[in-house]
Amino acid sequence: MLDIAPYLVTPGTEANLAARDTRSTEGFDGGKLEGKEALKPLNSTLAELQTRLWAESKQKLLIILQAMDTGGKDGTIRSVFEGVNPQGVRVWGFGAPNEWELAHDYLWRIHQRTPENGGIAIFNRSHYEDVLIVRVKGLVSEQRWRQRFDHIVEFERLLADEGTTVVKLFLHISKKEQKERLEARLREPDKRWKFNVADLEDRKLWEDFSVAYEEAISRTSSEHAPWYVVPADRKWYRDLAVASILIKALEKMNPTYPPEPDLEGVVVE
Repeated sequence: MLDIAPYLVTPGTEANLAARDTRSTEGFDGGKLEGKEALKPLNSTLAELQTRLWAESKQKLLIILQAMDTGGKDGTIRSVFEGVNPQGVRVWGFGAPNEWELAHDYLWRIHQRTPENGGIAIFNRSHYEDVLIVRVKGLVSEQRWRQRFDHIVEFERLLADEGTTVVKLFLHISKKEQKERLEARLREPDKRWKFNVADLEDRKLWEDFSVAYEEAISRTSSEHAPWYVVPADRKWYRDLAVASILIKALEKMNPTYPPEPDLEGVVVE
């Protein structure tokens, strides 16, 4: 398991994304094949901790995944949660809000998808889109999206106070890596379905999105809901880092199996 300290954005400090190496393999001496092998015991540990969490049914875990386009959110979920009981894990994607959602405050649709006791919820994109894409594309005024930083911090404080552990992960890729992944989607038939021409327009706004992400992460990394910036150019290392962060979070939660019932004399016919 990796040391997760290098990925943490300490509350009150700047995320400084430009200084963080997207191709880092810090703390791991092997390469891709060794990394994939090293993930397997972490998958098993995560599955065992998730089983305990589900059985205990007192705590809950919210995982927020954010990234630039092609950042690897789907792949991370598939790889890191392999073998986990799907009954206790729910994945929610948040695209553009529909008309009904727009008729409510921007956190309304989010709050409905937070995890129940014993559950893990994974947000594939999240309420952070309301301080990212709305900022970059000018969908709301600056005054409006800036005040949302405080809303979000307090919303996540509410969740934490009510028993939800919140872990936020930014999968940090380089612009060069994004180009290669977009080209792969064009080149490889089994990936072409993922290609969206709109991604090319967002790519032109790379620097604007980078500035927006850096401020959002810096302003909202808190003791009760910290941000981790995960080097994500190398997918195998990204998976090791994410699994390590989640295992550490669950170990801190320390879920326990409920007391065993008195089964003396019980016979299965």
